[in-house]
Amino acid sequence: MPDTTLLIEMIVLIMVIGAFAGVLAGLLGVGGGIVLVPAFFYAFQTLGYDGPQLMQMCLATSLATIIVTSLRSVHSHNKKGAVDWAILRTWAPGIVIGAVIGMLVVAQLRTNVLQGIFGALALIVGLYMAFGRADWRLGQAMPTGVARAALSPSVGFLSVLMGIGGGSFGVPLMSLFNVVIHRAVATAAGFGVLIAVPAVIGFLMVDAAPNSPPYTVGAVNLPTFAIVIAMTLITAPLGVKLAHAMDPKPLKRVFAVFLVFVALNMIRKSLGF
Repeated sequence: MPDTTLLIEMIVLIMVIGAFAGVLAGLLGVGGGIVLVPAFFYAFQTLGYDGPQLMQMCLATSLATIIVTSLRSVHSHNKKGAVDWAILRTWAPGIVIGAVIGMLVVAQLRTNVLQGIFGALALIVGLYMAFGRADWRLGQAMPTGVARAALSPSVGFLSVLMGIGGGSFGVPLMSLFNVVIHRAVATAAGFGVLIAVPAVIGFLMVDAAPNSPPYTVGAVNLPTFAIVIAMTLITAPLGVKLAHAMDPKPLKRVFAVFLVFVALNMIRKSLGF
């Protein structure tokens, strides 16, 4: 049986993380994974669950939560007719293939390498959030043919390496190819389902690390998954209300700076400093 005090500490920490991620998701429209992965990492490290597979568990558990939140988001956006199903259908095979490859790669990598990868990719996302402009364009329509065959697996692959859904890469990509922002956000939620489902199925079948938190199946910690889902369902609507009561753009810039610092710290740790 796990130590009761440690279990209570873990539950409280995960509740706080889930609540914070839910508010940020509702307020800024950022995917929860980009907050959850570093938060899980520092929480479990603090609780003594360190080890070479710690980042695997953080990525896998984050992706498990994304299945539920993305399905809920797609359902809500679809009722408003905002999901572009043509994009979703044509990009789905490549995204799924990329997600599966990403899961297989993550399963072979150690925490320090995954920290470095997460840090580098989070740095790119943070800088784009801080300095990206809505009028930037790479084309007037979503790519097809060879370009789509290259880009769609890349979205799935990179997202799994970060433990995130479709928003951080999917929304900027679609915006750069002239998809209006509300449609890009809605469709990217569908990307999240395509990324998370195959990846999590794979992560459930890997061998659990010896020093995993209680009730971890494969690389997915089930109590963390359940608590985060419950908390984000409660707090995300609060974030949405706050977004309507204030201008979220300056807060998004602040979050971008915060994300850059988190990314740099992850890179520092991966290098052993």
